[in-house]
Amino acid sequence: MARKIEKSEQQWKQELPEDVYHVTREKGTEHPFSGKYNNMKDKGMYRCSCCGEPLFKSDTKFDSGTGWPSFYQPVQEDNIENITDSSHGMTRTEVVCNACGAHLGHVFEDGPAPTGLRYCINSVSLDFDKED
Repeated sequence: MARKIEKSEQQWKQELPEDVYHVTREKGTEHPFSGKYNNMKDKGMYRCSCCGEPLFKSDTKFDSGTGWPSFYQPVQEDNIENITDSSHGMTRTEVVCNACGAHLGHVFEDGPAPTGLRYCINSVSLDFDKED
């Protein structure tokens, strides 16, 4: 079972940079092609920028051409949670960190094999641990 981190919104607001707070706690999004991890090719582990939970391995990252880092599967299914998102006049599947509830992005069914999924994730929702 995944760990659960509970903090008040005031605690998150004090601990996180403004852009990270906006995206992860207020369900914002960064502008396409602006994120620091969009074009990253380094090997390693992408973690939640709020709590450090491991989310995606670099070998599942692919260039979707959308302007956000994209992955075809999480490192462990129970590290993320999928939530129906009916905002902005459409229905999508929101992806959140299962440990702390941080908004990460959305998942779509137009990704590559082997899963056919595209986890479209905001760079500010991620930290990166480079592989040695």
